[in-house]
Amino acid sequence: VQLQASGGGLVQAGGSETLSCAACGITFSMYTMSWYRQAPGNQRELVARISTIGNTYYADSVKGRFTISRDDAKNTVSLQMNSLKPDDTAVYYCNALRNGVNHWGQGTLVTVSS
Repeated sequence: VQLQASGGGLVQAGGSETLSCAACGITFSMYTMSWYRQAPGNQRELVARISTIGNTYYADSVKGRFTISRDDAKNTVSLQMNSLKPDDTAVYYCNALRNGVNHWGQGTLVTVSS
């Protein structure tokens, strides 16, 4: 199983960035896909989740600014991030979940400068 994240980098506050995660080694359409993030000194937290049928969940801190989407034909999940804030600075991780089994990507750093 491999979850390969792309995107990230340095972004100015108020700007936008899109993260993508390409999955292989799993039946992608059967997995709930999520993005988590971990800021320095903080615990990893759930940012957004999309179910196999497209139901979405967002953390309150990103609701209205971030959008998660999936493309089952391409085995990818994306996170569109708008109106970025310095507090969004973190390593972002892609996650695939099915039947209690989690798979994690390697993480990609997003740094939002003020």
